[in-house]
Amino acid sequence: MKKILGLSVIASVVLMTGCASILNDKTQMVNITASNGAKVSANADGKVFQTPAIVGLQRSKLDKIITTTDSNCNPQTLAPKKVDPIFFINILSGGAWGSTTDYATEKMWKYEDNLVISCK
Repeated sequence: MKKILGLSVIASVVLMTGCASILNDKTQMVNITASNGAKVSANADGKVFQTPAIVGLQRSKLDKIITTTDSNCNPQTLAPKKVDPIFFINILSGGAWGSTTDYATEKMWKYEDNLVISCK
């Protein structure tokens, strides 16, 4: 009986976890630069930084918008979300529960590793 209970617990843990939820952090480190190479003050996810910078963007099912007030640059730069390929390991391993977990934790999403703010 204890052996069956132990196997049930292990099976539940495996089925209820998602690959992206295990392998991805809540934030993704993204390299953000200005197209003209200048130091530009910008804001992403409420974090103010100066380019070039490596910024932690919180994974989300929403696109991110990087803003700047520099008159030589576009005021907004879109960081579109996309599904992280790690998420698809769930499908290969038959983990429908894992896919649901990855979606619920929003760790299935990622952004480009390098974003460029367009400037003059």
